[in-house]
Amino acid sequence: MTSSLYRTDPVTAYAKDVVDYKIPSNRYHYLSCKRHLDDLNKQDTPGFPFHWDRKASNRILNFSNELTLIEGNEPRPLKLLPCQVFDIGSRFGWMNKKGNRRFRRSYKSMARQNGKTMENGIMGVYIGGFCGYNEGKLFTAATKKRQAKLAWEDMEKFIQGDPDLLDKFIIKDYLSTIISKDTKCTMEALSKEGGLDDGFRSIYSSIDEIHQHPDNSVYKALYNGTMALPETLVSMITTRGKQKNGFCHEMDTLAIGVLTGAAQLDDFYVDIYCMDEGDDRFDPSLFWKPNPYLSTTDEGMQNLIDAMNSARQVGGTDLSDFFCKNLNMWSEEFDRKFVDSSAFEHSACDLTLDDMHGRECYLGLDFSSGGDLTSIHLEFPLDDGTFFEWSHSWMPRGRLEEHIRSDVAPYDIWEQSGQITVTGGETDFKNDYSFIFKMLRDLIKTYQIKLGAIGYDPHNADGVMKDLESFGVPLLEIRQSCRFLNDATVDIQLLVKSGKVKYNKEQQLFRWSVVNAITVSNSFDEIKIDKMPNARTRRIDPDDAWVDAHTAFMKLGKSKVSAASSLERFLNMDI
Repeated sequence: MTSSLYRTDPVTAYAKDVVDYKIPSNRYHYLSCKRHLDDLNKQDTPGFPFHWDRKASNRILNFSNELTLIEGNEPRPLKLLPCQVFDIGSRFGWMNKKGNRRFRRSYKSMARQNGKTMENGIMGVYIGGFCGYNEGKLFTAATKKRQAKLAWEDMEKFIQGDPDLLDKFIIKDYLSTIISKDTKCTMEALSKEGGLDDGFRSIYSSIDEIHQHPDNSVYKALYNGTMALPETLVSMITTRGKQKNGFCHEMDTLAIGVLTGAAQLDDFYVDIYCMDEGDDRFDPSLFWKPNPYLSTTDEGMQNLIDAMNSARQVGGTDLSDFFCKNLNMWSEEFDRKFVDSSAFEHSACDLTLDDMHGRECYLGLDFSSGGDLTSIHLEFPLDDGTFFEWSHSWMPRGRLEEHIRSDVAPYDIWEQSGQITVTGGETDFKNDYSFIFKMLRDLIKTYQIKLGAIGYDPHNADGVMKDLESFGVPLLEIRQSCRFLNDATVDIQLLVKSGKVKYNKEQQLFRWSVVNAITVSNSFDEIKIDKMPNARTRRIDPDDAWVDAHTAFMKLGKSKVSAASSLERFLNMDI
């Protein structure tokens, strides 16, 4: 790496050093850096209408280097960490064909007290005063006014600390408003309790600590108001929390999907600083992963170690708080995950249904409740002992429009890529099963599939039994209990971990659903997949259909499989 690249393009230089393992990184930050480098290779190619403008990136970085921190014993120049240079510069350097910024929303997650709110303050002052947009609205938002004012106060401090900036802005603290004299843009602190609602047309929004948000209403109110703007940035910052059935976890799930390739959202910037799966959460030598700033000082590291020791002694909620706030971990244990997400990501391949022509397969069916997703899953046992998995889902048009408005998953993109078939019109809210079964029969005929058996969830299956019987293969009613589903669920986990599962890399809905599913257990430690209570917007229908298909294979296939034989097979594998 030449020194000139650090001077002319510090964002790309940093990303290269991370990907080349010259700079240590946690997995998700590594993937964010790799995404930047991968996108450089794709820029201005068909299907990727974006290009990297290092001068635009450097402009905000040069602006940042001129700022002064006035909080503390005495004013001092702001000096960004290299990872902060990467995060800020990346969001402003990528452009579309019209010369507008590519990223319209961003998600950054890290442990507390590591400067994420300060970064939002930097971007707010820059956009409000120096991006050339006139009469624009900028907001700092949260559920509580006190939280919403934190980023606003950082903007105020940067302005107060620089005579040149102070001459360009008017600060009205009593209104929580800052006005740019040149652009006439206003920066205002808003909160849910203060009446934040739809209709806010902002060129920049800072949404702080979204783990405290009970739902996505603040995000939706601000993001939905940006659709007519040529460029905007809705910047979400947070430390992870304890509620895995809330909006923050849904956004975190989507963000991870962007980094791993499970969700293709070119307008969404993501970076996550956290402990990796398998890390010893009591090992201080790893605390730099979620704490890129605190870990740079002896005092910061000692404070983290003291917090750890205190939490270990007290236990309970203190320990849970330490994991969440200081290590940026969800408080629940990793071992509740359905599959090893890293191993599952490596299972993606180029195989398609064309490669399965004439082969035997086992069909799993999960019928929708209330007109949501109906999913099928085809499992093909291959000659080498591996399995090819293929998934497809249907949703009525009326429900799709609802979920696009309420959820954080890209259902519209999945429809465009053919992973969801939408039935009916905007006033239709129930799936047309006759249409679904016709598509399924056409699929079997087109690829000359030899159907071995069908596993189906009897819930919501009323009225379709004649359709199922018409396929002329054994039918297996899948009882939705841990005892009945344990063997298939465990066998899938072992197959994924041992690299015996394959699926097409373009199946993003299937991938997104699987890597973010969890398991629940009964008193005998038997497991099945499930979603968190009240997690209305988390969809596990493709996962359910997969388990149904694999259960049918294990119980009705030519070579029946037991849980004991699955474990023995796994232990004997050379992996």
